[in-house]
Amino acid sequence: MNLSVLYARWTLGLAGLMPLLVKAQEAQQETGGDGIGASTPDTMTTALTLGAGLIVVLAFILFSGWIARRVQGLGGVNTQALKVVAVLSVGQKERVALVEVGDKQILIGITPQSVRTLHVFDEPVVTGAQSAASGDFARKLQQVMGRGATGGSNDV
Repeated sequence: MNLSVLYARWTLGLAGLMPLLVKAQEAQQETGGDGIGASTPDTMTTALTLGAGLIVVLAFILFSGWIARRVQGLGGVNTQALKVVAVLSVGQKERVALVEVGDKQILIGITPQSVRTLHVFDEPVVTGAQSAASGDFARKLQQVMGRGATGGSNDV
């Protein structure tokens, strides 16, 4: 059984018990009995009411968290206009990424402190089929930048 369904059923079951617990507490207060026997059921009813309320609140918090995770992708974000074609790590925290925006591809450098545009390509350098077929983004990038497949300097 799905965990969220179990939480929902348990919450509804406890919520159904709340009116019964409140009626029991009201009945105890109406009798107004004195002595030791009268205070014990009142304390027990109060403890049960508080415990049931606590469980309902905790179940509601867990259920709200589950709902928030489920609807996170429904925010209406349009990811079709911007697409990361390829990413190459050039250091521990530095990366070079090829991002497609409309009909242009933009080469960007990413560091922990900044994101900089390195080059804007008017024509697509790497298509989606090419990037999926061969993962050698570094070689293709070097060819496009005019360094050749094997030679050139190591600075990017």
